[in-house]
Amino acid sequence: MIYLVLAVLSSAAISVFMRLSTDKVKGNVSMLAVNYLTCLVIAGCYTGWRNILPQEAGLRGAVAMGSMQGLLYLLAFILLQINVRKNGVVLSSIFQRLGLLVPMVISVFMFGEMPELIQVIGFCVAVAAIVLINLEKDTSVMQFKTGLILILLCGGCADVMAKFFEELGNPALSAQFLFFTFAVALVLCTVLMLWKRERLGKAELLYGVLVGVPNYFCAKFLLRALESIPAVIVYPTFSVATILVVTLAGVLLFKERLGRRQWMAIGIILVALVLLNI
Repeated sequence: MIYLVLAVLSSAAISVFMRLSTDKVKGNVSMLAVNYLTCLVIAGCYTGWRNILPQEAGLRGAVAMGSMQGLLYLLAFILLQINVRKNGVVLSSIFQRLGLLVPMVISVFMFGEMPELIQVIGFCVAVAAIVLINLEKDTSVMQFKTGLILILLCGGCADVMAKFFEELGNPALSAQFLFFTFAVALVLCTVLMLWKRERLGKAELLYGVLVGVPNYFCAKFLLRALESIPAVIVYPTFSVATILVVTLAGVLLFKERLGRRQWMAIGIILVALVLLNI
């Protein structure tokens, strides 16, 4: 459970640093590239630069699954940007968070992880809380339905790659799995940055590093959590607990005000967390 808690805190730290960068960073893709570079450097240190391609069974699988996860990471980011423009922040955030449905379904039907009834109830409560906390009076109009489905599927598939590696990969190659995740994401993001001709200034470098450190450890801790806790518990708990921590950070650090609906959603999240972990 400690790894799941650390993954939640790392994920929340990413959101906090992203929030701090809002008014300072002009090139979002540039910052994202620096973030992936930071993750890659940390992954290389953990792996050992001379041990990136060890003579170990399952190396091809680790490289393939890591590369696929890196590709999905960047696709999810691009889809989020498109959806925010087309459908607004509210609907985009809801469908992005609902991506947890994908690893849940795959864990049940492919890996036979059947949750208890109380955990199914907790999952339904968690989904309700995700929708509720993102709702506003001026709810966005759905203009690009395909994009919303794609962000749900792409984000969910990116998350589930860790579960695939945990089930099918060699645990001794988890560092290599993460290395190739961030290597592929960095290459593709750099190409996108050059294509968009984005600037790379001091702010992009600083916040890219600040986001990259917790980003790497979030992926690492989530992978470790899946080794000891069923995915049907890990993914919904990770999602709603991150929302809870980020929301409280917004109130305490950024003096954000929450409406009655958001406070109600926080209460529902607490109930969901209890039900999921009984």
